[in-house]
Amino acid sequence: MILLFAVMLQASTLPNPVEAGWKGEPVCELLFENDQVRAARCTFPPGVGHERHYHPSHWGYIVEGGAMQITDATGTRELQTRTGATWWSDGVAWHEVLNIGDATTVYVIVEPKNAVKE
Repeated sequence: MILLFAVMLQASTLPNPVEAGWKGEPVCELLFENDQVRAARCTFPPGVGHERHYHPSHWGYIVEGGAMQITDATGTRELQTRTGATWWSDGVAWHEVLNIGDATTVYVIVEPKNAVKE
């Protein structure tokens, strides 16, 4: 619940992943959007990152893995992403990423819009 509140608070001041870019250039391309879901492909050549942004709840798929540096409220860490890996996130209040490797990394993120109809 606290994470959801933090994500909602950041949503009012930070860009979402599609709006955020790197040095004024977009890194995510909107693939699909309707009332239920939004999907985007984010591409990071070596030395390119994603400026500070928030994420609502989302599922992700790593199309091309590589070495990434992530900075968030817990600090900065490096990780090796693996092609074909997936993840689920309940949301991220804010983070920044940077491709610190030699290969282009590509992710697809899918954000359900949580429209519950009764």
